[in-house]
Amino acid sequence: PFLGRTAKFMSFYFIDSFKEYGFSLSKEQWLVLKKLSDKDGQIQNDLAFITDRSKTSLTRLINTMEKKGLVYRMVSKTDKRVNHIYLSELGKMKYLKSQPILKKIKSELLENISKKDIENTKKVLDQVLNNINKKTTTP
Repeated sequence: PFLGRTAKFMSFYFIDSFKEYGFSLSKEQWLVLKKLSDKDGQIQNDLAFITDRSKTSLTRLINTMEKKGLVYRMVSKTDKRVNHIYLSELGKMKYLKSQPILKKIKSELLENISKKDIENTKKVLDQVLNNINKKTTTP
């Protein structure tokens, strides 16, 4: 419950902080911009996997982002069933302009939390993931 509630309120804070600066981006949209900034022209299905979204959910997200002019699709030249997703110029600009806002958000959210506490939290969460993986991937 603590993780779910924290993640939910972080999403709200993220959206509100971006709105303060005139950005209408969700956390999910920003993540797609980041992943495309890391490697532009990714295959849509690969992008769904990388962002941990269902193909249907990512399709809706990409549709919304296309309407906002942030990304565009190009059908693969070798396989017409495959779409490559690219950042538009507006998407590139929004991603670059989001960086200082993200630094500010991170700073505000981690205020009064020691580096040791952050590292311990990461270790605990990593161990929880390892425990889940052990239970779900054993033959």
